[in-house]
Amino acid sequence: MSEHRRILDFLALAERLKTELRHSWLSSGRQESVAEHSFQMALMALLVHRHLAQPVDLCKALKMILIHDLVEAEAGDVPFFDDSGRRAQKPARERAAIESIRARLGPPLGQEFHDLWHEFERKSSAEARLASALDHLEVQIQHNLAALESWTPAEYDLVYTKMDRHCAYDRFLAGLCAAVKEQAESKMRAAGVDVEALRQRHGVDSSQTDGGDLSG
Repeated sequence: MSEHRRILDFLALAERLKTELRHSWLSSGRQESVAEHSFQMALMALLVHRHLAQPVDLCKALKMILIHDLVEAEAGDVPFFDDSGRRAQKPARERAAIESIRARLGPPLGQEFHDLWHEFERKSSAEARLASALDHLEVQIQHNLAALESWTPAEYDLVYTKMDRHCAYDRFLAGLCAAVKEQAESKMRAAGVDVEALRQRHGVDSSQTDGGDLSG
């Protein structure tokens, strides 16, 4: 296969991410696609990278963000709280998908995509930790922009359980996480959700100041 045909073949695969839907809704009431999730993450990286205590290679981080969900073009998206067999099968299906992508692209690009995907999965670099934090933050930011009716009851709890550990390593990201949670709580309170009960269930001190220090 010529390199031109190889690129076109790969883009035909990646195009599936434009129609692979996530368990997130947009403010318009339409479900978010995987491609839209990756796009928003890339914008977030551009906005926050200069504020991090540990410098990152922005180009490498952006590559990782674009690559991390490419496997879902073959494996599909599985919601975080899915309790079916699909969740258990997800790691193996995604590993098989990145091997398929490596073969499709051929060396050296296929190997680069493969290595960056595994680096993201291992969280073994500053760029991977940033991409992972943004991956989890983007989910909640999008939920905050959508109608609360699109949330499942489990997603009220995920406000307190899904983001923090991925953001805690950096002061700015921890502050952004706190601001995202504050936004979520305001949305829930406005809809009559018992936020104080949620806070108690997750051991959050109700007297603590909402929001966070967003300085670099």
